[in-house]
Amino acid sequence: MGSDNLFHKRKAKNAKSLQRRVASREAYKKILVVCEGEKTEPNYFEEVREYYSLNTVNVEVRGDCGSDPMSIFNFAKQRFREEKDAGDPFDKVFCVFDKDGHAKYADTLRAIASYTPKDTYFAINSVPCFEYWLLLHFTYSTRPYTTLPGNSSGNQVLTELKKYIHDYEKGRGGIFSDLICQLGQAINYAERGLRESERNATDNPSTRVHELVRVLQKLKD
Repeated sequence: MGSDNLFHKRKAKNAKSLQRRVASREAYKKILVVCEGEKTEPNYFEEVREYYSLNTVNVEVRGDCGSDPMSIFNFAKQRFREEKDAGDPFDKVFCVFDKDGHAKYADTLRAIASYTPKDTYFAINSVPCFEYWLLLHFTYSTRPYTTLPGNSSGNQVLTELKKYIHDYEKGRGGIFSDLICQLGQAINYAERGLRESERNATDNPSTRVHELVRVLQKLKD
């Protein structure tokens, strides 16, 4: 009898907790953004969320899942299951990661594309790295990046970016707001670069960060 009462009390407590969470959520979709790295990408998308005044209950940004693309996807699936089991699932899940040096990059893209439920998980990938997206705020370039002895493709993008942001370092805050005036240009350049990469049957260089930025821009609509 005592165990039955305890079960019902826990069930009632969980139901009340769910009601509070749903009540605090605003009337637009609930999304999860899982990022590579603990600072650069999570900081950037937290800034996007704050800039567009999006509720933290609606938009969860995580960077505590490692840097390997497959570990990011696995973490995203786990968080989706947790919220689904709690009765308040995410509507969409975005996995943000780079190609630069990751052995499981292609496997992760295939896994995300084939995973169910459909139209729930999305890859926000950059080639070779996230900083290529930042570079597009200043210039349009489709020059491919190839790893050289002692100089990775990611470091090459970083060197180019520092021509425009001299004090740029990974993990630096304020990047989104600093570059807000060039955001429209970056989106146009990213879309143009994807079209060109598809015509040339290559992904080097390319980025889909603008797709997630657009989702966040329009989320309240």
